[in-house]
Amino acid sequence: MSQEHAIEAAAFRRLLSHLDQRKDVQNIDLMNLAGFCRNCLANWYAEAAAEEGVALSRDEARARIYGMPYDEWKARYQTEATPEQLAALQAVRRD
Repeated sequence: MSQEHAIEAAAFRRLLSHLDQRKDVQNIDLMNLAGFCRNCLANWYAEAAAEEGVALSRDEARARIYGMPYDEWKARYQTEATPEQLAALQAVRRD
């Protein structure tokens, strides 16, 4: 692994750790503020795996990003989106 790839991998692991510590931050909040969420990361992870010839299901990619099965994470940590969050998401998607 090149030094650049090692640094990128370390930064990615730190991002996952940070997101794991901030379970209070909902995906809709991430989408509204940054234009991506944990599900986006899981999709990108699966796409990168496929580019390397590694078969990885959507559920496996999500478990890697969430640190547990997605359904378990949703049951434990996901809250109902507020009307304000939903309105903000619609505004972001219109831009």
